[in-house]
Amino acid sequence: MYNSTALTDAANNSTCIKNDGFKYPLYSTVFSIVFVVGLITNVVAIYIFTCSLKLRNETTTYMINLVMSDLLFVFTLPLRVFYFINRSWPFGSTLCKFSVSLFYTNMYGSILFLTCISVDRFLAIVHPFRSRAIRTKRNARIVCIAVWVLVLSGSLPTGFLLETTSRSNNDSNATFCFENFSSKQWKSHLSKVVIFIETVGFIIPLLLNVCCSIMVLQTLRRPQTISRGGKLNKTKILRMIIVHLFIFCFCFIPYNVNLVFYSLVRTKTLKGCVAESVVRTIYPIALCIAVSNCCFDPIIYYFTSETIQNSIKRKSQVSRSYDVKFSEALQSETSSNLQCSLRTLKAKVFHNESSV
Repeated sequence: MYNSTALTDAANNSTCIKNDGFKYPLYSTVFSIVFVVGLITNVVAIYIFTCSLKLRNETTTYMINLVMSDLLFVFTLPLRVFYFINRSWPFGSTLCKFSVSLFYTNMYGSILFLTCISVDRFLAIVHPFRSRAIRTKRNARIVCIAVWVLVLSGSLPTGFLLETTSRSNNDSNATFCFENFSSKQWKSHLSKVVIFIETVGFIIPLLLNVCCSIMVLQTLRRPQTISRGGKLNKTKILRMIIVHLFIFCFCFIPYNVNLVFYSLVRTKTLKGCVAESVVRTIYPIALCIAVSNCCFDPIIYYFTSETIQNSIKRKSQVSRSYDVKFSEALQSETSSNLQCSLRTLKAKVFHNESSV
């Protein structure tokens, strides 16, 4: 009876014991890996897009914006790693706000740009002729601008609501970032922001991705299916859809579902120490999975665009050809030098014999 009453009082007085201390080593380890892998893969992707691809279409327009979103976020990860290792933020309030804003910009920008790719694929396969007037590079650029405006309108207010806070601990002052939204902010502003970004940035895109994929698969079941470029390779498209949906669901569903419950806990709509403990335990894990989308996006680039595949294959063929030519030239030069050395040696031997 006493334990039950104590638990209820603790829940009502917001004194539940937090059990999320494991998040700091988890964040620092995962974010370090994501920084290295995400930086390398996205730099390679931006190089292919800007220097290697001669022919760009609507899909590559969305991909370029997606890789730009990934890179902007990846560049802020070292600051987060430093903070989670030292558990103090020395970079000032403005950079803290900017880093938080970029996180939400990347996450929901990635979701919306992936949705654009899915809708573009749907139009190209299901309505190949009627979509010709819609699927233009100009319209794709307009859509990308609209996505950036929409994402920034949700992420900037979220980031700039955050203030760094200082707290004395063991004779030292620690400044906190990323984790110090007050309950008052959650109740007054953040709960409304969560509803907006969850609806516009997750639920609608998720439904669009699933519906577009289902209709594409239904179209592929027909015996005669053509696109703007002629007959389709159904195996490639099926593989593309599976990879796309898997990455989308794996990266974004856990975080966004948990974010709803996290918001309910912080606004005291969902009460109880057990619920708070579960939500706080899942949140860091779901966040790490969501951040890993920076590493998975280049996989979508490869499977989505046959142009990119051909470009990578062409680069590898050129590299192999160069290696073969260099090896042949080296062997030829070595053989020539050996023959020259033999002639020189024979001449010396003949000269010595003549001298004797």
